[in-house]
Amino acid sequence: MDEEQFDRFYAASFGRVVGAIYAMCGNMAEAQDCVQEAFVRAWDHRRKLDTTNSPEAWVRTTAYRLAVSRWRKARRAFRQPDRALEHARDIEPTPDRIALEAALRQLPEEQRRAIVLHHLCDLSVAQVAEEVGAPTGTVKARLSRGRATLARLLDPEPEVRHA
Repeated sequence: MDEEQFDRFYAASFGRVVGAIYAMCGNMAEAQDCVQEAFVRAWDHRRKLDTTNSPEAWVRTTAYRLAVSRWRKARRAFRQPDRALEHARDIEPTPDRIALEAALRQLPEEQRRAIVLHHLCDLSVAQVAEEVGAPTGTVKARLSRGRATLARLLDPEPEVRHA
């Protein structure tokens, strides 16, 4: 990939990748930083990046790994995040977005990642399986369980159980 191709690739995919990583980690600034770092690494490898093997998936996976690594470091440090900075986001919060973000945070990491990649990044089940390194059956199970949990969490009128 030459410099001009890389510039087009960056312009076309930066927003999508930030959106996916933000949905996975729940912090816009962190998502932007991780995606930017992933693109810096992609730039260093631009001549090796194969445009037929989805360089966007490579960047998204790299950004996701960076986000997980940062999260682990922050957790080890036992520092409380600055709540004012955590809630300062570039995206206008709507009640639906807030509810979805809260529900996504309650999913196990593997289910959340599968849901985001499949439903927000529009990847097929096979593409999700390849990106996360899991069999397609496992991805289907994660999607099914994740959707069921999200449906329960997002239901505005939960069923009343009678004893």
